[in-house]
Amino acid sequence: MYVPKHFAAPSDAAVHELLSRAAACDLVTWDGQGMVATTLPLLFDPAAGTLVGHVARNNTQWQHAGREALTIVRGPDAYVSPSAYATKREHGRVVPTWNYITAHVYGTLVAHDDPAWKEALVRRLTDRHEGDRAAPWSVDDAPRPFIEGQLRAIVGVEIVVTRIEAKWKLSQNRSEEDVAGVRADLLATGGDAGRRVAEAMGL
Repeated sequence: MYVPKHFAAPSDAAVHELLSRAAACDLVTWDGQGMVATTLPLLFDPAAGTLVGHVARNNTQWQHAGREALTIVRGPDAYVSPSAYATKREHGRVVPTWNYITAHVYGTLVAHDDPAWKEALVRRLTDRHEGDRAAPWSVDDAPRPFIEGQLRAIVGVEIVVTRIEAKWKLSQNRSEEDVAGVRADLLATGGDAGRRVAEAMGL
């Protein structure tokens, strides 16, 4: 990934937070003939240096175990209008762009077909995404034979991380006046995505 120095991640802790808060990510591998990609929820384990999730058994991407994998993790992103820049009014030499946070995580793909491993993962994913609900759903809410059938229909995947390339493109190359204008415009017109980018710009 092209990362100019001024768009580098602010810290390893910020990258770990991005990975820990990620929801759906894109897992990309090579099948020998072309690229294969799957969007799936992943959990980051910083102590182990891994991302874990699962795919449908019929999705042959798990058979790429042992090969290099790329996982694309996205943070907030939003369109930036040139009208938001103070410098537009000064000289007009401005163009549209996009502000965003992202990480490209490289590693080796490992497949897991042990039922206990897969069930533990499913429970962790469920707890992660159901935890804030007023009445969270639990794996135990479903009949046991049904859950066992669902576990047979998936294969666990683990990306053992070898390197991370992260980019925080948040108008760091603009003047303070331009940054203030972008933040104000995103808060006023950017919806929830714009608000999240504006908040990231204010860190």
